[in-house]
Amino acid sequence: MKGSEWFKKAAAAAGRFKYVLLVALVGAVLLVWPTGEAEEAVPAGTAGGDLFQIDRMERKLEKALSQVEGAGDVSVVLTLQGGPRQVLAQDGSTAEEEGRASRETSTILLTKGAGYQEPAVLQELGPVYQGALVVCSGGDDPQVKLALYEAVSALTGLRADKISICKGK
Repeated sequence: MKGSEWFKKAAAAAGRFKYVLLVALVGAVLLVWPTGEAEEAVPAGTAGGDLFQIDRMERKLEKALSQVEGAGDVSVVLTLQGGPRQVLAQDGSTAEEEGRASRETSTILLTKGAGYQEPAVLQELGPVYQGALVVCSGGDDPQVKLALYEAVSALTGLRADKISICKGK
């Protein structure tokens, strides 16, 4: 009858630890619970899943600048100093030993189920422009040049010395 004694002791222990066992059981069920379809990973450095395209910005500028009176047909070339980037959330700690301070930082990761993690993004920054070249048929007229300088500067954040406007064919 040793089996029945063991069963009685196990039932008494289960009665004392019923809430702990219940939490462990719920945790085990949640671990094996299906999470649905796997999500497709979005590459880092993307803004809403869409990479910044400098060609698109050049075409937008061409379309807008061609509307300036006297500009005519416009072609734009932009150069980048740095592409778009993300500012990631970080957690840090500082320790001081024998008069020297050291700082450790780690990137905060967000878990999206099924073992998929991605960094927590605080801010997405656009590209930094280095220069602009505008070629247009009205590029020799000072009034047109001034209007184009102001427009390109307003749209890209470049100073006038980083913008070159030339007369085209």
